[in-house]
Amino acid sequence: MQITLEETSWDDPVGVRLRADQERETIERYGADLELGPKPSGGDVSVFLMAAEGRSGEPVGCGALRRLDSESFEVKRMYVVPEWRGRRIGEVLLRALERYAADAGAVIMRLETGAEQPEAIRLYERCGYYRIDRFGHYADCAASICYERKLID
Repeated sequence: MQITLEETSWDDPVGVRLRADQERETIERYGADLELGPKPSGGDVSVFLMAAEGRSGEPVGCGALRRLDSESFEVKRMYVVPEWRGRRIGEVLLRALERYAADAGAVIMRLETGAEQPEAIRLYERCGYYRIDRFGHYADCAASICYERKLID
């Protein structure tokens, strides 16, 4: 299996569909949309990547970055289509986002995931992210788990 990545517009129709699927799945897990603060948008996302299966071109996942400050980015809208999970697609996306962030001068990656998303927790911990105190808009959300990874040691 070969995965291809493409940097695309936030408004790309396939990306819009993938993010809608991600949001729907999250609401099903938690019974509500628990995202606090401003949702990412084309105006504040620095890069949006989509992953596709190499031969068929079938969209299999996506991920984005939003700059937090001069040294850090936040991972947003990481999503892998359920039937494609377990094939390291999330890791491919995450590593590509890290390269983009490092090239843009960032030294820290941060992210938030939910306590009811064990596959996301496994991905982030396997990729070297460690838990931190909830930050920003997630500070008071008990369902949130926040992670960080330093891009430069």
